[in-house]
Amino acid sequence: MVATDRGSAELAAKAKKQLASGKAADPLEKLRLVCLSRGASGIEGIGRQFRIIDDDGSRSLDRREFYKGCTDFGADLSKEEMDQIFDRIDKDRSGPLDFDEFLQALRPPMSSARRELITKAFKKLDRTGDGVITVEDLRGRGVYNCKHHPKYQNGQWTEDDVFKEFLRTFETPNDADGVVTKEEFFNYYSGVSASVDNDAYFDLMMRNAYKIWYNNAPATAFSQ
Repeated sequence: MVATDRGSAELAAKAKKQLASGKAADPLEKLRLVCLSRGASGIEGIGRQFRIIDDDGSRSLDRREFYKGCTDFGADLSKEEMDQIFDRIDKDRSGPLDFDEFLQALRPPMSSARRELITKAFKKLDRTGDGVITVEDLRGRGVYNCKHHPKYQNGQWTEDDVFKEFLRTFETPNDADGVVTKEEFFNYYSGVSASVDNDAYFDLMMRNAYKIWYNNAPATAFSQ
């Protein structure tokens, strides 16, 4: 279950409408809507922005880096609003903001059942179990079936071309490296989840897309 262009556009339009209404008084919710206004990959977009700023790879952000990240991302937030977000997440005022805690707070709220489904889908695609999804994971064993893709059927794309296109779904446009981390996967699906109000529908779509079965029923390959 990946977001279609239409679904992503509808999510973006809904977020833009909420922003324009001025009803998002909470700064964190405002930043969340700014991300969602860019579609299902918006959360991952700001994640990428902060990873670029994190020069030392510490996965933490000081206040100056946080200001720069929000500004470079194009979030229309005042310094006071950015301070409120920073202080809200850094509850103990320990200093640097933990990168993972920030993203967890920014993602639209999801039930534990939805988070569990996303985790199961990631593990199913991560065939090698190394914590990332690559073309190698998608080759063989029927983890992902490319044979239904129209460009593969007409000979325009190879199997690896289809796999690379699939992986780009979960990455920031124009900044794809062919390696999808669990963080990127969750950031993407937090956007998809925000566009699906009904829990039962989200459950059905995820299970059908990734062939995640209840109990001990046999699982088959995920196919497009």
